[in-house]
Amino acid sequence: MKITSSAVSLNVDDVPASSAFLVGHFGFSEVMAADGFASLTRDDAGMNVVFLRRGLETLPADQCEEHAAGLILAFVVEDLEGELARLRSEGVAITMPLTDEDWGERAFQVRDPNGVIVQLVDWNAPSSG
Repeated sequence: MKITSSAVSLNVDDVPASSAFLVGHFGFSEVMAADGFASLTRDDAGMNVVFLRRGLETLPADQCEEHAAGLILAFVVEDLEGELARLRSEGVAITMPLTDEDWGERAFQVRDPNGVIVQLVDWNAPSSG
């Protein structure tokens, strides 16, 4: 098997709202869109993000009504505090404050208009020794 690209697909109620959130606040570009579908990309993200409208008939019956619950869309960034300040200045509600974990992860979270969790992370692992 050779993987040529990667994507995460998320079922949401309002595809244009989630798409606009990632485009407007996270620099993604919408590369394909149709009724109930949008595919977004960033050159540096390493994957595409796809939004599908809940209830879409093309999805299997056991998936079409599911919502992207329990999933965290995480992006590792270089300037975590700068991104936090930028998002606040853009009026984005911070739904989990900046936290520091013992294992070196630092992160905060926001939610898109459909409740999809977007987490920005940096790693400052403790030095050994």
